[in-house]
Amino acid sequence: MIYTVIDVETAGPGNKLTEISIFRYEDDELIDEFTSLVDPQQLIPEYITDLTGIDDLMVAKAPTFAEIAEDILSITQNAIFIAHNVSFDYNAIQNEFAAIDIKFVRKKLCTVRLSRKLLPGHKTYSLGKLCAKLDIPIVGRHRARGDAEATVILFKILLKQPTAAEVIESFLKKATKETKVPKHLKQETFDQLPSTTGIYYFKDENDAIIYVGRAKDIKKRVLSHFSSKAEKEINLSKELTDVDYELSGSETIALLMEDAALKEHLPKYNQAPKRAPKAYAIFSYQDRNGILHLAYNTLKSTPNAIQILYSIQECNHYLEVLCKQFNLCPKYTHLQEGTANCSLYPIQSCKGICDKKESMALYNLRVKQAIDYLKNMSKNVIVKQKGRYENEEAFILIENSSYKGYGFIDKYEQINTSEDLEPFLIPQQDNIDIQRVLNKILISPDQSVVQTQ
Repeated sequence: MIYTVIDVETAGPGNKLTEISIFRYEDDELIDEFTSLVDPQQLIPEYITDLTGIDDLMVAKAPTFAEIAEDILSITQNAIFIAHNVSFDYNAIQNEFAAIDIKFVRKKLCTVRLSRKLLPGHKTYSLGKLCAKLDIPIVGRHRARGDAEATVILFKILLKQPTAAEVIESFLKKATKETKVPKHLKQETFDQLPSTTGIYYFKDENDAIIYVGRAKDIKKRVLSHFSSKAEKEINLSKELTDVDYELSGSETIALLMEDAALKEHLPKYNQAPKRAPKAYAIFSYQDRNGILHLAYNTLKSTPNAIQILYSIQECNHYLEVLCKQFNLCPKYTHLQEGTANCSLYPIQSCKGICDKKESMALYNLRVKQAIDYLKNMSKNVIVKQKGRYENEEAFILIENSSYKGYGFIDKYEQINTSEDLEPFLIPQQDNIDIQRVLNKILISPDQSVVQTQ
């Protein structure tokens, strides 16, 4: 058996490598080793440095992943990829290769799963605690070489167990079965699919697009089609001869890309478009006591709509966000009705208008601020999104309350105005489905939204 035992350390979000260590064995004899720090080309968070000891200064003069890619390909060639919690290490390396347009596919084994099978009875199978129980020394915990060396010793212990050969064979067979593709689709076509976010296209023998999907992990999602027993999926697999894809960086842009692709290609295996959803609107009115209310109703029954939405759930969500952001009263935003005050509502944002502890003038001022916010929040904005690659950012452009499209741009590009984005914009058509997607992200505090003139 030829195998490589591998461990990587990463820079946290995005899992860019900061260190990698690989030991290559043939017939239980060490024949090669490769260990290196890696420049992740991003700042290393403090909590990662506290855990691994690797900081920005240590990797400042280290090679980038692209500079060591050939070394990794060479040492892992024709070998089984082994790691403790192998999916993490394998996906981190595979995604680094995908970012430089290189396909990386290896058979893999997980020493966590093998340990559970061959060494049952342990309370935990984390590397540190399992090694402590088995008296395996770790010189340099949470460093790639130290953890990889410990995994080597653990794997050798596993190999000595009575049923090791048949268990390993079954795990490798299962992995092969899991990646079995339809007979008309080339294995190499499936193997080159990335484990990142985007949309994918299923094509038939005439190169016609018969299905469009989106996924956070394209490869994993495509594979799920092949294992389904549903009649639709079986028929789809029979016609499938090719798979294409587009990376999006973010799930939001994947939604936008999918909507455009569905409307352009009308794939036969995608569900037919639904009827236009019922429209609702948020509006305001003043009661007999002079207090301003926010409420919602159907769009047909609302003469002066402030914001148009397409479900009652969206309306309630919008009003809850406004309550939190502008300290409004759930009673006077009609989230809680039929009570004297809002004390029982989960969102405790009210400053006391319903108990006469706050002046009407101050409360109405905040309601007006909330109304202005709603009117202006989607008029002219740029929504920043994660890019497809580490040195890239993405954006969604809205002008005059209309969706104009999305684009991708180098992080180091100088952008001063929305006009500077035009060369990078991928123009798109606005529609109700797109408005529903954008409404959700524009009100979200987690989104980076820049107002423009």
